[in-house]
Amino acid sequence: MVSAVIYPKRHASIAKGFWQHSGEGISSRRAELCHRAFIDGFLVPRSEYGDGNKDAVPASPPTSLKGPRRYRKGKVTIGLEDDVPLESVSNATLAQQQHRNIDECAQFVEERYGRNLDVSLAGKAKLAIRKRIAGGLTADVDLDTTAEVVHSTLNIRQVPGFSEDDVYLYPSGMSSIFNTHRILMACRGRVKSICFGFPYIDTLKILEKWGPGCLFYGKGSAEDLNDLERRCKRGEKFLALFCEFPSNPLLKSPNLQRIRALADRFDFAVVVDETIGNFLNIHVLPDADVVVSSLTKVFSGDSNVMGGSSILNPLSRYYDRLKKTMGAEYEDNYWAEDALFLERNSRDFVTRIARINKNAEAICDCLQASGSGEPAVHIRSDIA
Repeated sequence: MVSAVIYPKRHASIAKGFWQHSGEGISSRRAELCHRAFIDGFLVPRSEYGDGNKDAVPASPPTSLKGPRRYRKGKVTIGLEDDVPLESVSNATLAQQQHRNIDECAQFVEERYGRNLDVSLAGKAKLAIRKRIAGGLTADVDLDTTAEVVHSTLNIRQVPGFSEDDVYLYPSGMSSIFNTHRILMACRGRVKSICFGFPYIDTLKILEKWGPGCLFYGKGSAEDLNDLERRCKRGEKFLALFCEFPSNPLLKSPNLQRIRALADRFDFAVVVDETIGNFLNIHVLPDADVVVSSLTKVFSGDSNVMGGSSILNPLSRYYDRLKKTMGAEYEDNYWAEDALFLERNSRDFVTRIARINKNAEAICDCLQASGSGEPAVHIRSDIA
């Protein structure tokens, strides 16, 4: 279901902030399909369902004829109407029909010869993505066999008991952060959070605007952790500490071991954004209660689809409560077509990351050899 919110003009700044920071809303592919469905007459007012009964079923659209339209005899299909003689159709209708023909041709070429599959496979595509994020699917396999792929014995995430059932997909990376914060408040109450280190700005805005506010440590230094420890000893309570590993764009990595120790001692959750590091290079789940990520960037690698994920640590003290709350609150809003694009894009994720790592190391060696500017730092994944 797609809905729109109409609000008084005086609340425009609030609405804009939600749209700008939360990552919620529909994707361009979903909007395009809805627009096309409206033009073609598949979206109708509820009053047309029959006697105002919202449970009534509208008339079914005509069954599409099989085969290319050029072989049909003098008739075209217009929206929900019956076939009509070609000579009685207006130029505008013919143009609309031609546009649909082009769309169908493009879809056929994409599915038959291109990179993506029919939307009926969206469920399997989402399962493949979740398995890939969980570390149990590292090969390029057919979607029909995805459900048969067992969990990797390598345990990439380094947390016993973790599986794709602990992975939740969202329409964007910011949506995963926004909803993780929302779920934590629903689970543990509305308490102030901590933003540790200078983050991607939307993360800070989410913590500041949707909840009781946040304590912001922009430097993310050892001194900041000392201050946090003093505050906790004085009795201040916090919902969760949000950080990035490493941060975007400053590439600073917080001391997760000390943060974990403080969280265990003073009862707050730890949420780590692993987008920049990615789970093949860094292993942050053992020190986090929740790990979030934008799948739009390196996981996809193709700049043509958005996505986000939130994963739960089954060893977290909050796991049972978070799992129960997710069961009641989580809604899979990830659009089917977007899932297909993301699944196909991410099939070479493992080999692509190896290439990126090798190139990054070569660039660092070059910069270090030049002797100019700030020192270049690159943490090799095989020793991280």
